[in-house]
Amino acid sequence: MSSDMDKTNVMRLLDVAGIEYEGYEYDKTLTDGVSIAHVLKRDENEVFKTLVTVGADRNHYVFVVPVNCTLDLKKAARAVKVKAIEMIKQKELLPLTGYIHGGCSPVGMKKPFTTVIDETAILFDKICVSAGRVGYQVRLAPDALKDYVGATYADIVKE
Repeated sequence: MSSDMDKTNVMRLLDVAGIEYEGYEYDKTLTDGVSIAHVLKRDENEVFKTLVTVGADRNHYVFVVPVNCTLDLKKAARAVKVKAIEMIKQKELLPLTGYIHGGCSPVGMKKPFTTVIDETAILFDKICVSAGRVGYQVRLAPDALKDYVGATYADIVKE
């Protein structure tokens, strides 16, 4: 991480928690995760996107999946033990989480949500997730992320 990089709120929260991470800044016009993985020179399977859903029970759930995968809504619903889930509308993201589309991180949302990380994260020493702002990523140990946000691991992507 370059010392002149602006720290995002996610980075400050990880600092306070004593969690080691590497911060990355990249071109803010890049919005698709696969392109971001290439720019960061990382395997597409170790760069994760954060998806926010609403369950049939009206609770919100967060799923963290590799950028080159699609969330399987049935598997995701089973992982959080609800009948069904669907993606929230993009306009609901900011008021609900404090993050905009493309800058949504599982760390530092306005309130804690039940969070599930795709089980493939454990195949890597470190994974990348959004640092809470478009153009920023943090790379950290998956277990550190899981423990910090109180997440679980599950198989939640489409085959």
